[in-house]
Amino acid sequence: MIAKLYSAALIGLDSDLVEVEADISFGLPSFVIVGLPDTAIQESRDRVRTALKNLGHSFPEYRVTVNLAPADIKKEGPAYDLPIALAVLQAGGKLKEDAFKEAIFLGELSLEAKLRPITGALATAMLAKENNIKNIFLPWQNAKEAGLIPDLNIFPVRNLNDILHHFDGKKKIKPVKFKKADLKIEDEFPGLDMALVRGQETAKRALEISAAGGHNVLVRGPLTRHFLV
Repeated sequence: MIAKLYSAALIGLDSDLVEVEADISFGLPSFVIVGLPDTAIQESRDRVRTALKNLGHSFPEYRVTVNLAPADIKKEGPAYDLPIALAVLQAGGKLKEDAFKEAIFLGELSLEAKLRPITGALATAMLAKENNIKNIFLPWQNAKEAGLIPDLNIFPVRNLNDILHHFDGKKKIKPVKFKKADLKIEDEFPGLDMALVRGQETAKRALEISAAGGHNVLVRGPLTRHFLV
């Protein structure tokens, strides 16, 4: 059986839907992830295998293939741990076929199957809104950020067992309710500052030199769609 569910790829400031497919077939035991995964995603194989083992789930002793589609978008980061683990369990017949409809899943797994925070929660919530996907399952630390987008069901997940119990009906996860009062609004907008940009030290230095000398600069990469100076 082929399992399918949705996750999201963070590309610059935007997010694109990623379909996580898993298939279990006869052959020598192996665990392969395809679809332009980076090193962090390739390492998901060990995190997922160990997390499932520590929860008492045996990993399939067959050929396990996970595909992250579309294959022409580079996937980065450990946020695919949760959807990969769920897809493998569903492909092995341990979860219902229709369990993951109309939902997006994100989360990095620890070896104890606890969820660690990820980046891009707000961008993923915006993506879900644009695609009429109502449910997002993600680490509890990111729930308030994703909750900034209205009319979505944001499910905060603390560990893999929580989400498994949610889908088998043992204990449902309650979606968080965002209140406008929780959002701090500054009285005056101080304007944009380069200090607000995290990382990208080389790019920031190039922009500062360009501005100081009145030079032109061409920026290439994931953020190109947002600005050219």
